Amino acid sequence: MDIIPQLIVNSIIAGAIYSMVALGFNLIYGTTKFFDLGYGALAAVGGYSVFYFYKGLGLNLYVAIILGILISGAIGLIIYRLVYAPLRKRKSSGMVLLVAALGVMTAVQSIVAILFTSQFQTLSRSAGNEAVYNIFGGVITQTQLIILILGLLIMAAIGLMFRYTLFGKAIKAVGDDEEVSKIVGINTVKVIGWVFFIGSAIAGLAGILVGFDTGIEPTMGLSLLLKGVIASIIGGIGNVYGGVLGAFLLGFIENFGIWQISGEWKDAIAFGVLILFLLFRPQGILKL
Repeated sequence: MDIIPQLIVNSIIAGAIYSMVALGFNLIYGTTKFFDLGYGALAAVGGYSVFYFYKGLGLNLYVAIILGILISGAIGLIIYRLVYAPLRKRKSSGMVLLVAALGVMTAVQSIVAILFTSQFQTLSRSAGNEAVYNIFGGVITQTQLIILILGLLIMAAIGLMFRYTLFGKAIKAVGDDEEVSKIVGINTVKVIGWVFFIGSAIAGLAGILVGFDTGIEPTMGLSLLLKGVIASIIGGIGNVYGGVLGAFLLGFIENFGIWQISGEWKDAIAFGVLILFLLFRPQGILKL
């Protein structure tokens, strides 16, 4: 029974990572009703930006992290302006946007691989010397504790933004009806641009944190995106709070699901849960 506390800790850490990805993805989807596959590649952009500035140029760690987050957000905004905005302006179908997003993801991953090679890299300079804490019998590293704290802070920040700021209310209005939002004077282009910047920055932060925890590779964003999407669907696609709930639920299901079997089954369990929700509750736990 000693493994139970560790399984709980692992589940919470996985849930924190998935929730960050789901928060950014749901923020974009809830506003634009657009399934942005390219979102996942921005996690790799964040991770490799820190790798370049921190380990390549030797900049201060916190400066490198801030630059990585800002670069991820900026690239997400540029992609929106150059690719998605013109397509949406032409009233392109969801399938056209989905194919365009797939192209964006492939292109970004390829550019990252060309610049940094496909070799697995680590961001931490102190591998093996990291502080470790014991919480009720479960072991958690300093990086994982930071992941959990930042995940909770981002959830709280987005919740407060929606509840108390005019910008948050504008995002909700655009998500409810973009055309009506234009009529009442909301600059929808500017709002959606900021949504892409914030969502992409969150993806970049998730990639950075995963890079410090386990490492980075050009295709790392695809796995994170899939888990974030599954969490979003479980909780309620487009619902920010539902994405958080789905993320932690998925983390617990995955980690307890492999308790008595090989860890290689983790992804199969996640997709099995996805199929069950698509069959029996496609709207998710928190119905929109």
